[in-house]
Amino acid sequence: MGNRGREIHVPVLTQEVLYWMSPVPGGVYVDATLGLGGHTEALLTFEPGIAKVIGFEWDGDAAELAAERLASFGSQFVLVQASYAHLQEELDRIGVDRINGLVADLGVSSLHLDRSERGFTFKADAPLDMRMNKDITLTAAKLIAELSEAELADIFYHYGEERQARRIARFVVEAREREPIYTTAQLADVISRAVPFKYHPKKIHVATKVFQALRIAVNREFENITKLISTAPQVLAEDARICMISFHSIEDRIVKQAFAKSDAYQVITKKPVQASQEEITSNPRARSAKMRVATRCH
Repeated sequence: MGNRGREIHVPVLTQEVLYWMSPVPGGVYVDATLGLGGHTEALLTFEPGIAKVIGFEWDGDAAELAAERLASFGSQFVLVQASYAHLQEELDRIGVDRINGLVADLGVSSLHLDRSERGFTFKADAPLDMRMNKDITLTAAKLIAELSEAELADIFYHYGEERQARRIARFVVEAREREPIYTTAQLADVISRAVPFKYHPKKIHVATKVFQALRIAVNREFENITKLISTAPQVLAEDARICMISFHSIEDRIVKQAFAKSDAYQVITKKPVQASQEEITSNPRARSAKMRVATRCH
């Protein structure tokens, strides 16, 4: 049971999460980004005496696959179909006031990238959607259609670190005046034409950073990360650990600064934990993963 989830998702830094989280019998843990259940499965397998792992997942497709994958753990696994930004209120709702640890694997999941119809990738033409939760109304197409040139440039630059942000924004506005930009292929084509060929990156597609920026804006990812770190101390037990895995420099900087600003945390990884060469070889997605760990102060 649950093989579909295993087939399309390999979690990153699993051994490192288990080491730093150090789950104990009777403990209650939160997987704030359940995805397809990889980290939750690892925790429950590593320490069979865990009381429960509560998995937060606001994408209905991922939640369904994770529930199937984790069904054999029975009541030790609790699914919460909500964003981790609502950590405290959702734990209150299910009667949990203290947890012994939390892990969050930030960013887009394999499911989103592999299912082109969700509009997260330009590898196949699809509606320009990018919603992690289909109940929210804002889509990438709506942003592209309605924001001003300056607003688009700000998103591309601040959320994607795209150096050609202003030029791309100008091309987008000019293109949408000719015809609406509804699909991933349309947008990728506009970006390709906007950026002079000599500035096209060698290792990634020229549209990668803009697509990343739009995804972050649609799903309010940076605001949600900040909210999670600021509210987690309300539910973390004394000495409980929080493990935050990020995949690009802006996310990592947000995590680092949020930990540093809060008196509730003591950072216990002076430098971010990164994947071993062995893991990178078997799972290339792990190459850019960085994990920072803090403990709940007394």
